[in-house]
Order: sequence, then C-alpha cells, then structure tokens
Amino acid sequence: MTTRLLTKFTPLALALALAACSQAPVAPPATTAASIDTTAIQLNQVGYLPGGAKWAVLRDVKASHFTIVDAATGREAFRGPLGAAQAWEPAQETLRLADFSALREPGRYRLQVDGLPPSAPFTVAADAYAAVNAAALKFFYFNRASVALDPAHAGIWARPAGHPDDRVFVHASAAGPGRAEGTIISAPKGWYDAGDYNKYIVNSGITVYTLLAAWEHFPAFFQAQNLNIPESGNAVPDVLDEVLWNLEWMLAMQDPADGGVYHKLTDKGFDGIVMPHQAKNDRFVVMKATAATLDFAAVMAQAARVFAPFEAQRPGLSARMLAASKRAWDWAQANPAVIYKQPADIHTGGYDDKNVSDEFAWAAAELFATTRDERYWQAFRRNAPPIEVPGWPNVGALAWTTLAHHRDRLAVADRQWVQAQILALAEGHAERWQASPYRVAMQTVDFHWGSNAVALNQALMLIQGHRLGGDRAMLDAAQAALDLVLGRHPTGYAMVTGFGTRSPKHPHHRPSGAMSQLPPVPGMIVGGSNPSNGDDCKTPYPSKVPAKFFQDDFCSYTTNEIAINWNAPLIYVSAALQALTPAP
Repeated sequence: MTTRLLTKFTPLALALALAACSQAPVAPPATTAASIDTTAIQLNQVGYLPGGAKWAVLRDVKASHFTIVDAATGREAFRGPLGAAQAWEPAQETLRLADFSALREPGRYRLQVDGLPPSAPFTVAADAYAAVNAAALKFFYFNRASVALDPAHAGIWARPAGHPDDRVFVHASAAGPGRAEGTIISAPKGWYDAGDYNKYIVNSGITVYTLLAAWEHFPAFFQAQNLNIPESGNAVPDVLDEVLWNLEWMLAMQDPADGGVYHKLTDKGFDGIVMPHQAKNDRFVVMKATAATLDFAAVMAQAARVFAPFEAQRPGLSARMLAASKRAWDWAQANPAVIYKQPADIHTGGYDDKNVSDEFAWAAAELFATTRDERYWQAFRRNAPPIEVPGWPNVGALAWTTLAHHRDRLAVADRQWVQAQILALAEGHAERWQASPYRVAMQTVDFHWGSNAVALNQALMLIQGHRLGGDRAMLDAAQAALDLVLGRHPTGYAMVTGFGTRSPKHPHHRPSGAMSQLPPVPGMIVGGSNPSNGDDCKTPYPSKVPAKFFQDDFCSYTTNEIAINWNAPLIYVSAALQALTPAP
C-alpha cells in the first residue's frame, strides 16, 4: 500500500487541523510513538477522570512498587504497590497490575517502574473524554453519503460529494407490486457503513439505536456539544442532527406499497480504493427481509419518541417516523420468516441473520415504550429473548435496555423482571472484570471480528447495571473496557485514530486509503485483535496470540477496518463515564 506522508502533519499540526474542522475540544498532541514502548506499561493513553478507576498493566518485573510522576517536571505525584504476577490467557503473558485510582489531582503524568521504560503520557482531567467523544461522533459526518464535505466543516479532509443515490435500481430480489425489477428510486443520504461505500439497514439499526440511547440517557452531555457540522446551531442537538442524516435514508428504504424494508443499498461488488465521487458503479436496493424491517421498526419507534420534543424544529417528523414503524411492524407480522439470502450477483456485506426472534422483541419493546400500547408489550413477552451482550445479529439486549430506561411504564412485577435480567448480565461481567489478571471482562473467546466493539458493548451493559443499582464495580469495569480501546491493550495501540501516543495510521477505510497523503480522520475506532484471520495481507502479523492478533495496515480488514456500529458504543460509553463517574 502507499506509504502515508506523515511528515507533513506533525502531532501539533494534526491537532490544529482537527481544531479547524471542529469546535469541540481537541486531544493534546500525541507523543511520537517511536520514542515510547507502549507495550511495556499499558494504560489509557488518552486519560482518566479524577474520580474514575485507574489501572495500568505491565510486564512482570522484580520491582515492588510503581510511581506516577508529572510528565513535564518529573515530580513524584503518587506511589503504590504492584500487584502479584498473574498469567492472562488471551495475551499468553504473565502481567502485573498497578492501581492508581487514588490519584485524583488533574494533570499530565507518566507511570514509572524500575526495570521498564516509562509509560506513555496521560492526563487526569474532568473532561478527559470530551475530545474523543466529539471526534468519534464527528466521524459520522465524515462518513456521510450524497454530500460534499466542505473545508469549513471538514478541514483538510474536505471532499466532493459521492454516491448521490438518486438513481438507484430495484434489484430483481426486491421487485414487488408497483416496483418492478429495474425501477429507479431515490434513497440519498445515510452513512457509509464501514470501510466500503454501501449502506445496510441491519447495521444501521444497532448504530442508530446506540446513538439515540446515548442522547436519551445522557442529554445534558450532548446538549453542550458543538461538532461544527453544517446543522450546528439549528436548535437541535448535533448528535440528533447527525443521526437524522441516516434516519432520512432509512425512511427512503421502506417500500411505500406494503411497508417492508429493503435490506441494503449497494453496488453489486465493493468499490475500489477511490474517493466517493470517483465511484461510479450502479447502485441497487436488494431484497426486503424480516430482520431489516424489524430493525427499521425499532429505531423508527425510538426516533419518534426522541424527536417528539423537537416538533417546532421538524414539524411532522415524529409522527411520520411512528407511522413508518407501525407499517414495518405490520409487514413483519405478515412476513415473519423472510430471511435475507445474498443474491448470486451481489457480493457486498451480507448481514444475514437467520434468527429474528430478538428483532421481534426489540421492535415490540420500542413500540411499547413510545406508544404504551399493551399489544406491543404482549408481543415482547411472547418473544422475550435471553439477554446477552449486543451486536448487530443479537439485539435482544437493546429491548431490555429500553424497557429498563422506561420502567416507570411497567407494572411492578414486570419492572422487577426487566431489572433482574440486566443486573444478572452486568453482575456476571463485573465478576469477570474483578477476577481478570488484566482487569477486563474480555475473555479469549471475545477476541474476534470487531473485538474492540465487543469490549465497548460489554461496557454498555455494565453501565445499564450501574444505572439500575449503583454498583461501583460495574462502572469501574466499564471504565476498564474504555481503557482497553484507548491504549491499555496488549498490542500497545490506542485503537482510535488520532488519539493517544500510538494509534492506527492505516485503517481499512476507503477515503483514508484514497487520501494516503493525509493522516486518517480522527475518531475512528478500528476492529481490533482478531485471530480468525482471513484477509489478503502479505506482511506477517506481529503476533498470532488472540489478544495481540492485529496489524495496522490497510490490507487488514479483519483487524483494522472501521464500522459505524463500532463507533457508536465508543460514543455511548465515553459519554456515560463522563456523566456518571462521581467527582472526587
């Protein structure tokens, strides 16, 4: 792949470039990774909240204690004992823990241990996650389809419009009454899903849900945020303006004839490594399916609830979304087992899911929370799924989370039932965190495609448990998951572009690959360690150990791709920790 000309953009220049395209706080300039061994002492390279849990992991050494020193002066600020050496299976290493949670004084520090090089610098600050949260959310603006990104909002990453999607063909698999094969429809806007330029309803479902839930649960955090997107200042919070860009595309994916929803809007094959405006392949809507239709029904019901207070700014929008949700629900009732099957001539992401009982439960829960119609509650009861960490194929936890947030609408016994489900899941993960030699809930089996999002979705559910019961261990375990993706990671990487001392420079993301002379857009979380290697990289991976199986190379779509459903829990978790962590 093309070598990036990073010498044009020093850490300070990158920080200034980011400041030019966002009024949100900017992370301190990253320290040159070449001068620091980020694997010897692994910690959150972005920082910690004063009242939050603070852990580091280090190689086994003879030292008995560690010190925290001021990064500028070297003055000792904290000293503590090292934990006993323990083996952690996912990394196949013997490690020691350093707990400096009692360090609460704001500042910029390093951690030192005799026999090891000093750690990467980190901050302790009351707004430690404001910048990474804003960048992670602004990533969605940078991944918008059908619009030019202008320099006033995009800075050095400005680009022409691509994929107008105003001439989209109805694929043979999607044909129906009123829309024969080859019919041309318009379905603009939306976000590019991942490293490719296609748009998928199923993955949009969990992504939109997570962003709208972040707003529902922590509105004060997002009300204060200014992302410098084109809609900023329009009396609608930026997070909702950004989500609306995708919701408006989703609305266009519903067949007006019957209420069913197309599974995806896509080329027949993946575009090459070109900028969006250089991609000229025909685009298609493909097959209506039950999972996509129920995901649509769920998020439209949720969005109707969220946008109802903004009737003055967007007249009729809430009612339109609720009507679309109900039509989708009715289609799914009449077509309960239309499972997506990839047509022979389509070779883009499948997002196929053969079990849709959890989608039925989720859509029912959202419709009940919005309408309070008892028939949706009874539908949820009939389909109530086992609770597990969410992902795009497993959305049952989203239903439980919505019902827990709106538990005042439930009878006492039902409320207790919902709370018990969430607390049981959160308690189990808190126990794993407590017992872990690495002090994370992640197990070897959790390191697979999108492992960074697995960690963050574990944190999302831990946060639900904390919100219900106030258990501090659940909040600290969620903090540990954020630490993992921000640098306390066996690879030594902070897994979010533009943040920390060592972060990915070559994500599998087509605009990044096509603009190889620039650093990647900041705020994109990459997939992370994944031993189920299946990409085309010719360079050997540095390690094949499960928690270390990662390569910062464009070719490594199995470990270094980006995706909207991975960025969304980063936004939720960083906002939640900022909002929920008590001040010292």
